[in-house]
Amino acid sequence: MISPEVGRAEFEEAWPRIVRALASFTRSLDVAEELAAEAVARAAAQDKPVEHLATWCITVGKRAWLDEVRRREVHDRHAPELVRSDSATSLDAMTTPELDDRLALLFVACDEALPPSAQMVLAMRVVCGLSISQVADHLGIQETAAAARLTRAKRALADARGAFVIPDEAVRRTRLPVVLACVAGMFTVAHRQVLDPEDALEDLGRQALSIADALVAEYPQDTEVRGLRAVVRLGLARRPGRLDADGTALALDEVDRSRWNRGLVEAGLDDATAAAAGDGRFALEAAISALHTVAPNLEATDWTQICVLYAALEERWNSPSVRVAHLVARSQEALVGGRPDDLLAIEQELDALESEAPSYASRDASLALADLAWRTGRTEEAAARYRDLAEVMRSEPVRRFCLRRAARTS
Repeated sequence: MISPEVGRAEFEEAWPRIVRALASFTRSLDVAEELAAEAVARAAAQDKPVEHLATWCITVGKRAWLDEVRRREVHDRHAPELVRSDSATSLDAMTTPELDDRLALLFVACDEALPPSAQMVLAMRVVCGLSISQVADHLGIQETAAAARLTRAKRALADARGAFVIPDEAVRRTRLPVVLACVAGMFTVAHRQVLDPEDALEDLGRQALSIADALVAEYPQDTEVRGLRAVVRLGLARRPGRLDADGTALALDEVDRSRWNRGLVEAGLDDATAAAAGDGRFALEAAISALHTVAPNLEATDWTQICVLYAALEERWNSPSVRVAHLVARSQEALVGGRPDDLLAIEQELDALESEAPSYASRDASLALADLAWRTGRTEEAAARYRDLAEVMRSEPVRRFCLRRAARTS
């Protein structure tokens, strides 16, 4: 069995190592994932605690694969060579290479032989550990479509490459932007759905930071890598103030900024400063996050500069979520600057996104419209919007926030 007090932590650390080692041995990522799952299940079923979980599971997985080879009646042709290669290559050499195991798997999954959407599904599901539901919601597609993409991605990767191979440094560099997008997606899911995780071992946000740390260790001078880690660090730093004592989400003007993690704030601002030398997606996101973090309150936030940065970000990464965030910043700038007449055009654009954008961005647009109705005194409209939002919100703290606002405006 796996000891309960360390089982989850052991699993989180061991899984990418197990998958990578078995993929290197079997030459197939798909087969490796199946063998790894079977080996972990066997470990959990043992009567006594399993020491060195990764090593144990790798050994069990290899034996299971060799058994399958024998069952296919090709033992005479292949088994001697496989056994020799297994004994000739030390386990440590196969499982502790210089590249972090999670990064190695991400670079394999983000293969240019696959369409970008397939790369994202494969990497976020197999390496980042998101559920099919979470991947689908993040990409704005149906769960059945996400599952189908995952199946096709595994098959296409096997067809295109034939065998599992860690790409060399030059190829990894070309795949880096998609890898960064996958880690950013992992953090976005955590930021949207789990505002205050009860179990630190299941904290997707912290896991995203761990991968970001590994990326910075690999690419310390890359402004996009530093920008990504800045976004993750600053997002995690502000997380402690996002809920009230009852676990209900707070609006931006209600947040207790004194609860923010000052150590993570300083570290995130250091990364944002390093990223400022670049002008890519994550460098700009880091700058926006930094401006939110250093502002003492909602009114004192530099909304004008944030709007400038969002305009630049839209040119580089024109996603629905960025368009919604830009409109929210413009609305805040108009409200704080005393220009209510500017809100009509902004609301019209938000209305269009609410009806046309993928579900995640549509919900963001709906929240923005409800907030504008709330802040401009249209109480009945605000109450109706918040009641509707409470029906579709996946995050329980945000659902409670919507219900609270609806009750106050009724």
